[in-house]
Formats: sequence, C-alpha cells, structure tokens
Amino acid sequence: MKFGGTSVADLERIRRVARLVAAEVADGRKVAVVVSAMAGKTNELVAWTDGAGEASQGLSSSDDEYDTVVASGEQVTAGLLAMTLRNIGVSARSWLGWQIPILTDEAHGRARIEEIPPENLIGAMDRGEVAVIAGFQGVTKGGRMTTLGRGGSDTTAVAIAAAIKADRCDIYTDVDGVYTTDPRIEAKARRLAQISYEEMLEMASLGAKVLHTRSVEMAMAHGVPVRVLSSFIEPGQSEGRGTMVCDEEEIVEKRIVSGVAYSRDEAKISLFGLPDHPGVSSEIFGRLADANVNVDMIVQSHARSEGAANMEFTVGKRDAQRAVDIVRSAQSSIGFDDVVLDEDVAKVSVIGVGMRSHAGVAKTMFGALAEKGVNIQVISTSEIKISVLIDAAYTELAVRALHAAYGLDRL
Repeated sequence: MKFGGTSVADLERIRRVARLVAAEVADGRKVAVVVSAMAGKTNELVAWTDGAGEASQGLSSSDDEYDTVVASGEQVTAGLLAMTLRNIGVSARSWLGWQIPILTDEAHGRARIEEIPPENLIGAMDRGEVAVIAGFQGVTKGGRMTTLGRGGSDTTAVAIAAAIKADRCDIYTDVDGVYTTDPRIEAKARRLAQISYEEMLEMASLGAKVLHTRSVEMAMAHGVPVRVLSSFIEPGQSEGRGTMVCDEEEIVEKRIVSGVAYSRDEAKISLFGLPDHPGVSSEIFGRLADANVNVDMIVQSHARSEGAANMEFTVGKRDAQRAVDIVRSAQSSIGFDDVVLDEDVAKVSVIGVGMRSHAGVAKTMFGALAEKGVNIQVISTSEIKISVLIDAAYTELAVRALHAAYGLDRL
C-alpha cells in the first residue's frame, strides 16, 4: 500500500490511512506500506536547501547533503503512521531506506534503485508487523542517503512490491482510479476498471498525473499488478474499486482507444532555412542531448529555397529558452536562417492497445479535430498512440471532441 502526500497531509488523514491499513491486516494480509512526505513538505525542504533557511548554504540537488535534508519529510510520516497503527492495536515499525536497505546508484537527487534485499522486510512481516517504509529515499553502497527524484515514492512502492513478491501494489491517491481523460475537462470521463502497462506508460508520459512513468516502467518490467484507488474510501471497501494496471493479456476486451491525454507543458521551436544535407540534424540534436534537453515531436520539410529545409520540434517549457540559446549558438556553424519559439501550444494524444489491430484511428482523430476547426501543427505516432500539437487555446475543445469521437463517454 502506498499513500501520497495528500493522503497523509495531516494527522487526521494519517489516522484515516491507519484505519485502511488495519482493515487489510484484519482480513489476514501481510502488509507493507510506503508513504510520501506530508503535502507541501518536500517543497518546503527543497526551499531550505535553495537558501531560504538560515542554516542552508544553497545546496545543489546533486549534493549528498541535499538528499539528507529533503528525505526527512518521509521519515516523519513513516514514524507518525507507525505510531498511529500501534495506538490502534496494530503491530508496526517504520523503516528508512538505509535500514531495509534500498540500494541505489550515486546519482544524488535522481538516484535509481539497483537492488532491494527482501530478507529484513519479509522477516518483520512474517512476525506480524506492518512495515511502514519511507518512500523516495535509498542508500548508496557507500552508506550515503539518496533520493529518487520525481515520482520517487511510487517507484519505491513498486520496487518493494517486486522485492517481496507482493500479490499487488495499491497506490492510494486523491482520485479513485485512471480515467478516460481529465474529468475536470470532460464531465463524461469514465473510470477504467483495467488498463495495460503500455497504455498507462503512454498516458503518464503524455500528461496524465496519476502515476509517474518510472513506477509504471518498473511495474511492467517486474510484472507487478498495480491498483490505483482513492485514499478516501471507507476501510474494508476497496474490493472492486480503482483501476488495475496489468499486462495486456489479462484484459479480456481490448478497447481501440482507452484514453485521451494532454499536456500544456510544451514549446515548439522552428528552424528555417537549414542546409539540407547529412549531419545537420545530428549537430542540432547532439548539442541539445549534451545539455540534457529532452526533445519530443520532430518534423522536417523542404523549404522553398533549393537545398534548404525547415524543421520543427518540441521541448518542455522549462527547457524552451535554453534550447533556443543552444540552437542559436550553432547558427554560424550550421548556417540556418532563423529560429522561432512558440510556447502557446499543447499536445493532445489518443492512446490504446487496440490501435495495433484496427485501421482508421488516425482518420477518426483528424476528422474530429477538423470538424471543430482545430489546426494540427505537428504529428507523432507510436504503435499505441497518436499525438498532435495544436494551439493551446483549443486544448479543452480538442480533448472533448476526441473523447466523444472514440465513444469513451459510453464505456
């Protein structure tokens, strides 16, 4: 069982979490619990390392002492939940990353889990204890604390589930499952009872906030069934609730399209008058890769001038200006005419494993958008998704149109 920041935001919610855990124990299950820091606490701790606190000297996120500071939020939550469980008669103890141990590489601030020896946890659970584990943190082989970066507690939970060979990993959050699209945009969005790892991975990477991509990747690699459900259900009432993320083969009826995702965190960079010869793209994207700028959608077309081409690609808004500066610095060596940045764009995607075996998915998408007057700027595809870049002003209209076009409101 994993509980995020909003689920443990204060003592009353921690007491509620304790009741949910106690209900599972009462049903005869051995339980491990992974907890995040209380909502907002990690941001506060990061601000201290940035120099907002008197004791800080402005630590870098790659500093091992940065990890010591920001991992403390989960330690507090784990201790409080273990105490609360004991107070209601449930045997429990807290575990920090170094005590298990959750062994990671040495990439402080963004470490990756390498190994979790399960013996300590399994021994405690066999003795009837609930293992309450601080998420987001691990330890190097040299004994220094690390943190796992964005989505770290989800990743911890899935990794623990894989290590102890749990029947399932339940991710409790402030929503009651994975929906066909954002219910805040489309009131007719439906909760999915099941979704494949591949679909969930695409949805997470394309803007859906329910699970982080790293945790889905790990679940898929180790075959861990993951259930997403609300922490605000009543204790003992979890059966049949939420959304199960599982292997495609376990889904009896495969939908052509399972969901519509969107992201407003997009920026489009256009290059005009590029020399149209081998090596130019390698030069541009090599420089961006060296600067750790992630590029997503790419399209190239012939320019009006002989031997010239135009290119458009997208990056995250956070990297947009840096990417433009990097490209401009190569202008004299590459010899293109101009570069233009447009941050007023959004990416809208349709996702579904059924695309593999059904024709006409793209036709339906482009027809629905054309009918609403939505112009498509860039297109990218994979085996189970189609993404389009559009003007940001049309985001909600596009999401609703596509949701209706694929009949997702009738699931």
